[in-house]
Amino acid sequence: MAAVPHESARRARAPLQTVAVIGLGYVGLPLSRAMWAAGHRVIGLDNDPAKVHRLGRGECYLRHLGADFVAEMLASGRFEPTGDAARLAEADAVLICVPTPLDEAGQPDLTYVDATIASVAEALGTRGRSQLIVLESTTYPGTTRQRLKPALDAAGVPYHLAFSPEREDPGRRNIATTAIPKVVGAIDRPSLDAAVALYSTAFERVVPVESADIAEAAKLLENIYRAVNIALVNEMKVVLDRLGIDVWKVIEAASTKPFGFSPFYPGPGLGGHCIPIDPFYLAWRAKQAGVAARFIELAGDVNQSMPRWVVSRTLEALAGADPLKSQASSLKPVARILILGLAYKPDIDDVRESPSFELIHLFREASCAVDYSDPHVPRTHPMRHYGDLGLSSVVLTPQSLSMYDVVVIATAHKAFDWPLIAQHAKLIIDTRNAMKDYPQARVVKA
Repeated sequence: MAAVPHESARRARAPLQTVAVIGLGYVGLPLSRAMWAAGHRVIGLDNDPAKVHRLGRGECYLRHLGADFVAEMLASGRFEPTGDAARLAEADAVLICVPTPLDEAGQPDLTYVDATIASVAEALGTRGRSQLIVLESTTYPGTTRQRLKPALDAAGVPYHLAFSPEREDPGRRNIATTAIPKVVGAIDRPSLDAAVALYSTAFERVVPVESADIAEAAKLLENIYRAVNIALVNEMKVVLDRLGIDVWKVIEAASTKPFGFSPFYPGPGLGGHCIPIDPFYLAWRAKQAGVAARFIELAGDVNQSMPRWVVSRTLEALAGADPLKSQASSLKPVARILILGLAYKPDIDDVRESPSFELIHLFREASCAVDYSDPHVPRTHPMRHYGDLGLSSVVLTPQSLSMYDVVVIATAHKAFDWPLIAQHAKLIIDTRNAMKDYPQARVVKA
């Protein structure tokens, strides 16, 4: 492909089109809204009948997006949720936003991508004329060119193929989806032009790059940058804790430097669909090329060790030892634990890869009785790794807080009544520095 400008201004608008968005989750639903707001007709495809049903009634199951997020689109007549993959043949452009998890061995699992592209190829063959197909799901470099292209070639119909990484941050309110620069790479120049033309109708700024591989790698670099720096401060936290130094105060002091330092903050582990998973896509691909991605793997080890360190620190604070290394009584719980926050980040209901689930698992492994409180997550539901824990959120009152030996702050929701917690919790394990303004509380930072 010929070189392209590093950055593009908004180009001439493409004519309004029918755009299909596959996967109506934390990425696909905001993207659907962006395309709808640009004037396109949007077909929203999801294989979960419950989601399609709720969307068809104008309901938004992602609470942070707001109650009217879907209803407005539906009322316009230009948004149609469906579970029928045959509807893809109607679309001029197909945007793929399906999950790309890790399998049990910690390797890329592209099951959803493979199944989706097979449906897209079938619809392309039925349509019998060109279609723009864009993968937005995070993946390793080479996926678009080496995995999607052969499947689409088999349809025997011309098409355009590109990769444009999603950059959603659920719950962030100060930057709209359409204000986040849209990186676009493709398999050839006509595909790049088609993708840039479409995204330029909806996004304020489109950044074309020379290939799909570059766009795929750029997304991974963004999340690896965060994962490595979070691992650094997590390791600093453990070291400084043993030295009797507050890592939060160290970060605050270092942040006064006006150059050469960007603050990252420790926590009980990583959550969300990006940072805990995406770096391992590149580590896996590096191994295929005979290269060791040592920083990535080390950062993963450090971040994955954080839930166990928090549990150990908690039980040390309770018992003066590390009960994870001893035999706990099976007759009665070592302690009653209340986890504050099941969502992986503040003020949303997103529990994907949340370290709170691992905390619950490890505390139970140590013979503790565990509950949780989260105003955004009323009850647990089946998860990929943990099943359904069968728990409901505990309402925080003086009486309920006093029932627990220790309260572990995993996520600092604004909705939590921090003065109430400070006054009535017997012991608080604070992984988020949420209790910094309550010196009267009995707090151990972890």
